[in-house]
Amino acid sequence: MTIQVELSPEVEARLAADAVARGMALAQYAGKLLTEAASNAGGSGRLKPGDVERMTKVMTMGSKDLPILPPEATERASFYEDRW
Repeated sequence: MTIQVELSPEVEARLAADAVARGMALAQYAGKLLTEAASNAGGSGRLKPGDVERMTKVMTMGSKDLPILPPEATERASFYEDRW
């Protein structure tokens, strides 16, 4: 089936970059995204094998550039320094 979709130049550029990063043609990548979206529509509410890994990858994208905090940074006292 062929579908024509109008995209803004920004969205097209972002999709094209994602497709290149995955070694896919833009049309192939867009088809993959639509297929995944359609299969997830009205989902069962149950996780399938690999779902947690995929979600973790999406949530942590770009986190490699974040600083590593010392353990003290997450202690209660560090949030309320002026109240002690």
